[in-house]
Amino acid sequence: MRYYLPSREKYIYIIIISTALSAVWLLCMRFLLWQIFKSDEGYLHMLKISSPLRFSIAFLLIGSMAMMSMAWYSEKEKSQLENRKKEAEKMFREAELRTLRNQLQPHFLFNALNSISALIISEPENARSMIQQLSDFLRGSMRKDDTQLNTLKEEIDYLQLYLNIEKVRFGHRLETKIIVEDETLLSLKIPNLLLQPLMENAIKFGLYDTLDKVCISLQAAIKGNILEISITNPFDPETALPLKGTGFGLSSVRKRLALIYGRHDLLTTHISDQNFTTLLSLPQ
Repeated sequence: MRYYLPSREKYIYIIIISTALSAVWLLCMRFLLWQIFKSDEGYLHMLKISSPLRFSIAFLLIGSMAMMSMAWYSEKEKSQLENRKKEAEKMFREAELRTLRNQLQPHFLFNALNSISALIISEPENARSMIQQLSDFLRGSMRKDDTQLNTLKEEIDYLQLYLNIEKVRFGHRLETKIIVEDETLLSLKIPNLLLQPLMENAIKFGLYDTLDKVCISLQAAIKGNILEISITNPFDPETALPLKGTGFGLSSVRKRLALIYGRHDLLTTHISDQNFTTLLSLPQ
């Protein structure tokens, strides 16, 4: 059974093997006992008439052992297959997360490089500052594991690098507020690189259709065992310009949350009082 596990339609093989082994055992035992007790006619007669019973007992013992062995090795094989399946799924999730990340970084990088290009002649100091901040931002993102959970503090610090770049890009027009209700929340865990695409989405739809000063806020709170992070930006559907794009920021975050947590209800959006709010609900 260790080296060959018959499928269900071939269970007859177990009966055949058990019958053959029982017959071999019976012949060997009769030969040995005959050699030992060959002078005892009474015992040899009893040995002869008890052969069917001996064969039956041998068949039951060997058959039972074969069935138990088959059950044991089948369960072991099933466990190995399940482990391989889990490992394959894990590798698939990691590959998909890497794909999302590789799509996300150029998406942001193109915008930053375009802004640097525009600032080189008119504001060279700001352009140099933006290049340095972009370098720090990309260096940090390269060190991060796609499946790693960082503390909220680490993610806010990393997000601040991104916001510094955008503030150089948009100047006085962009104002941001980060509100954390309790400092203990800073130690809670969230997937890395999760806040930046949401903030980028808020800046895109909050600033692109207006020349006024805009305030975008991020607020973190805890409800039960759920860390809620909301990002709010001004949004007027009547004056908002139709923007080209696929909404990659939100869709990438939804995919990552589904891959990491196995749930599709952790990211919601709503519009109220001319504000667009993205709400993250992260189990702790």
